[in-house]
Amino acid sequence: MSFLWTTADLLAAMQGRPLGNLPEGINGISIDSRSLGKGEAFFAIKGDRVDGHDYAGVAIANGAALLVVSEGKLPALGRLIAPMVVVDDVLEAMIRLGCAARDRSAAKIIAVTGSVGKTTTKEMLRHVLLPQGRVHASVASFNNHWGVPLTLARMPEATDFGIFEIGMNHADEIRPLVKMVRPHVAIITTVAAAHLGNFKDLAEIAAAKAEIMEGLVSGGHVILNRDNDQYAFLERQANDLGVAHIHSFGANPRSDFRLVEFAGGSESSVLWAGIEGRTLEIPIGAPGRHIAENALAVLGAASLVGADLDKAAASLFTLVPEKGRGERHRLAVDGGSFALIDESYNANPASMRAAIALLGDAEPGEGGRRIAILGDMLEMGEFSAKVHAALSVLLKDAGIQYVWLAGPEMAHLRDVLPETVHVEYRENVNDLKAFAIDAIATGDVVMIKSSKGTGCGRIVAALLEKYPAFEDTGAAE
Repeated sequence: MSFLWTTADLLAAMQGRPLGNLPEGINGISIDSRSLGKGEAFFAIKGDRVDGHDYAGVAIANGAALLVVSEGKLPALGRLIAPMVVVDDVLEAMIRLGCAARDRSAAKIIAVTGSVGKTTTKEMLRHVLLPQGRVHASVASFNNHWGVPLTLARMPEATDFGIFEIGMNHADEIRPLVKMVRPHVAIITTVAAAHLGNFKDLAEIAAAKAEIMEGLVSGGHVILNRDNDQYAFLERQANDLGVAHIHSFGANPRSDFRLVEFAGGSESSVLWAGIEGRTLEIPIGAPGRHIAENALAVLGAASLVGADLDKAAASLFTLVPEKGRGERHRLAVDGGSFALIDESYNANPASMRAAIALLGDAEPGEGGRRIAILGDMLEMGEFSAKVHAALSVLLKDAGIQYVWLAGPEMAHLRDVLPETVHVEYRENVNDLKAFAIDAIATGDVVMIKSSKGTGCGRIVAALLEKYPAFEDTGAAE
């Protein structure tokens, strides 16, 4: 049997002490006793709210091959009889294991950060590289102080391409994570007003994003957004750090991976990309100019790690937006249907701009409406009132006439919307949910966008629960 880790290698990497009858190896790693698979190691991480040691018994009952526990927690485990690896600190042991995984790997490693589009870009990379080799990538948005080492520790030795998302909401968070990952290629999708409440200005955000370049391997590559206002600063940072190869993407004529032309549709799009001295016509299975822009970085990175560029470009035709990040549903209502665009995973001013433009490009059915359901953008600090009110211009430019809002910060937008816009405002999400599930009509296109912490995903869930998937029989609605 092929193990992810033999127990001998596991013990050596983590500097652990064996306790009990340990198996020969493990086939996976989990930090959640509920989703743990048989034969996996359960790492009893202590988080802000939950201590994994409290669920050690559940993990064993669910098939854990062994437990990784802290020395100081052994007395609290009582009479639990199970194979264990005892370490000084479980998270630190997982970090050591992640670093050992990186040391043993010959994979080409790509790391992605940015204010907007990290997860979408990471998933696009996974999508285009899967047909060309063994790919290991972050699950969901595992991009923080435990998500990155966990993803590293889970990387099989026989990996061809490793893709890592690295996030932050404060300075000095990316630096230690990227030094574990040690990428061959780093992508900064863009710098925008995300987590603005934790920074003085965009320049500080750019400096924090630039930390990803500090972990590049010798001779590594960075890919920067040439259309972003912070490009010049990031290019200087790259030069100051001695980055060997600096590349750019965007519509700017000087971009290495250039957006020559873009044709947007309501369900898909076409990108003409200038790469490697050629212009490629690339159908993309997801709509939105922002998707096409990040696709340029994806194709550039794929080329730099030795993938076949034409095959990678062709793979974008089957790209499908993810849950909470543009996933689309067509749902049955009143003998017809409406379209639901789920953008509820997260929001900041830049991603709001992209989502509102996406709604503006969508075509309602006969008699239908374009409806923007918007929840608060969190972590905007003292800038919150200004950035929420500024959405009014974006909605006007996109021709959105129906705006349904929830949350105290969205009151700033409500107060500046013109009388020509049909506005529904509720202070909390549950009240807006109750209104929305009964106000949808045939032909509508509904886009839901908010920061995850607002709970606007509950509106998506309620609509999916009430309205079944629409089955197009070919008859007119």
